[in-house]
Amino acid sequence: MKGKIPLVEIKNLTKIYNNEKIALKNINIKLENKKIYGLLGKNGSGKTTLIKLINDLLTPSEGEVLVKGERPGIKSKKIIAYLPERTYLDKSLTVGTAIKEYAEFYPDFSFKKCKKLLENLELDENQKIIKMSKGMQEKLQLLLVMSRRAELYILDEPLSGVDPATRDDILDLILENFEENSSLLISTHLISDVERILDEIIFIKNGEIVEFSDAEKLREKENASIDEIFRRRFKNVK
Repeated sequence: MKGKIPLVEIKNLTKIYNNEKIALKNINIKLENKKIYGLLGKNGSGKTTLIKLINDLLTPSEGEVLVKGERPGIKSKKIIAYLPERTYLDKSLTVGTAIKEYAEFYPDFSFKKCKKLLENLELDENQKIIKMSKGMQEKLQLLLVMSRRAELYILDEPLSGVDPATRDDILDLILENFEENSSLLISTHLISDVERILDEIIFIKNGEIVEFSDAEKLREKENASIDEIFRRRFKNVK
């Protein structure tokens, strides 16, 4: 009997830029259903490169990425809801128009979830995006992604433009709005802000996975928070 196909399987994955800069080196990980994963590393450690490879925005130099057993492409885009690190919104649109245009691309878009998120994030459908602050634009992007009924949500630095006082509220919104049987991969260097929600942690350092563990078991083993463990292991790493 064949084993269950992982949601994402990454085999011997290497990414080299311009034939010289090694961004990722021999990555091997599997992501399963119903888990919240933290992809944790300093800036420049390879987090965004890995995420872009999963989302078919880059091509591997070696190895492969499989999403439900298939290479990333049209099918995987229907499975994955992706929040990039940088905003990509058409700033000439209103919030409402941006929502309608985004919803046309994704049949799993839920206007019911969207309406609730509009209220929670205090976004005005009639406001022009160009007149919104960077933080509000990032909230709009989060709304678009979390309004989908996806199997995997990938959020790249979702808290980077959010003030510390709002981070817990944003995390709670993410938890409330990702689907019950889905998984979440959240990439961040703000470990202390996210560790309370994580089931599994993935430490990435200089393009290599240096730890992939159950978050609670790692805390017990090291007798420390994930943030403290991270600081110890990544001390003096640029």
